Amino acid sequence: MKIFNTLFIATLSFALSACSTRPQKSDAEAVETKKEPVKVRVLAFNDLHGNLEGPSGSVYVNGEKVKAGGADFLAAKIAERRTPNSIVVSAGDLIGASPLISALFHDEPTIEASNQMGLELNAVGNHEFDEGVDELIRMQNGGCHPKDGCQDGDDFAGASFKFLAANVFWKSDGKTIFASTHIKKFGPVSVGFIGLTLEDTPSIVSSVGIKDVRFGNEVQAINKAVSEFQNDEIETIVVLIHEGGFPTLDQSDRNDCPGISGPILEIAKNTSDAVDIFVTGHTHKAYICEMNGKLVTAAKSYGRLLTEIDLLIDPETGDVISQEANNIVIDRKGEGHPEVSKTIEKYKSIVSPIANKAIGKITADFTREADENGVSPLGKLIADIQLAATKTNGAQIAFMNPGGIRAPLTMAPSSVEAEGVVTYSEAQTTQPFGNGLVTMSLTGEQIKFLLEAQFGKKRTILQPSAGFSYSWLESAPPGAKVDPKSIKLNGQLLDSEKEYRITVNSFIADGGDGFDILKAGTNRMGGPLDLEAFVQYFSKNSPISISTETRVLKEK
Repeated sequence: MKIFNTLFIATLSFALSACSTRPQKSDAEAVETKKEPVKVRVLAFNDLHGNLEGPSGSVYVNGEKVKAGGADFLAAKIAERRTPNSIVVSAGDLIGASPLISALFHDEPTIEASNQMGLELNAVGNHEFDEGVDELIRMQNGGCHPKDGCQDGDDFAGASFKFLAANVFWKSDGKTIFASTHIKKFGPVSVGFIGLTLEDTPSIVSSVGIKDVRFGNEVQAINKAVSEFQNDEIETIVVLIHEGGFPTLDQSDRNDCPGISGPILEIAKNTSDAVDIFVTGHTHKAYICEMNGKLVTAAKSYGRLLTEIDLLIDPETGDVISQEANNIVIDRKGEGHPEVSKTIEKYKSIVSPIANKAIGKITADFTREADENGVSPLGKLIADIQLAATKTNGAQIAFMNPGGIRAPLTMAPSSVEAEGVVTYSEAQTTQPFGNGLVTMSLTGEQIKFLLEAQFGKKRTILQPSAGFSYSWLESAPPGAKVDPKSIKLNGQLLDSEKEYRITVNSFIADGGDGFDILKAGTNRMGGPLDLEAFVQYFSKNSPISISTETRVLKEK
């Protein structure tokens, strides 16, 4: 025992001596051993809508309008701005409501181009459901179209990126149709991504294709996913959401946030503080905002902008140290991405004989922007077209929903058309959904109810056909905005008890855009597709001039 104690004391003395003589680290050396923050770059866009070729819309650069967009130029910019720690994401409506070059092939070309540009994640948008859930799943998994086959002569491999759908569930088992989240590692740090669409998707998508799924609340879906991330110690969280906001101005500064309003405010307010970034879409606006401590971005539409988000992340805690965003204009300068350019040319050569065919002429620009009364030149024209196409069904009035009008008709000539000539491609871009026309009977009282429904949660002024007119009062309460004594057909007051034959497209005929009263229409008769009616009308009535008839009047 004595020997043990002696050895123990000697050993302890040596250890203490060693500790006292070991050199201590200076403060500077201690700082040097701390891990450096990790730089991560998120490259984001939204609402591409199959615009492989540069769209007609412009963006502001230093107060000047600049032609922007084109999938090959977007892909080139993405390649230029990539870093070793970067990811490419989309906030939905990658496909749907697409120009002919993509739509004719059920948007397979856009999926292929997105693969080539290195897209990794796409949150489902409402337009991803335009052809139904089964078709959307084909977009992910690949395979030829069940009816049209593989029209370009080769197989369709599907998306190499992931669709995310945190709030879209199968009614049969309650599971999400795609994954809710995705985790990506960047060296020592992990970033969690949540993808979802707006809860109101059923009100703006044909019900037939989504009958087997339900859409859940955005905030609940996000907070559930955040909780799961936190259980996995993921501290940097990015939400990709197909919902957005509305700046007060179509601002020239694409990185500003003037008077932002819209659903994204409440969503950002009520979601967990653990969320760092919202990449948004749906409203086709550009902004970079701070909302409740969260960075909120949007990149307009059609590939005209690319949002570059730079993060500095603490590798020890996983928390964001700093974040900065910038919307970059895709200005079509330089060369496009060679692979994507090749894909565009491939499909362009197949579709050109159809796309470039002239269907008629116009004498002025037909815009889709509504005047103070709520109607547009193009809206009135399409309503007239649909009325003419269904006269044989007894149609007396036609109504067109403005959301179904996707592009203006302009006089400007191009390399394939003279001034004022309208091509099949332009017609399809204006009316891309392939909705059938439906004629039904409604009483005068039901038509009054339909007009009042325009002023619901979201104002949607239906575009009426020639001969139908009414006035409405902004200051009147909901349900009483339309003066019943002003509702006339060919100058005659509508009889509340009499039935009238009206035509609408199949989307709103099923209650789309909140027009549930149309479900009550009786004696339904189908008509041609909206695009077919459009082309036929132009072939018979060109050149077409703008109607000066006042059909809707907003009273002061």
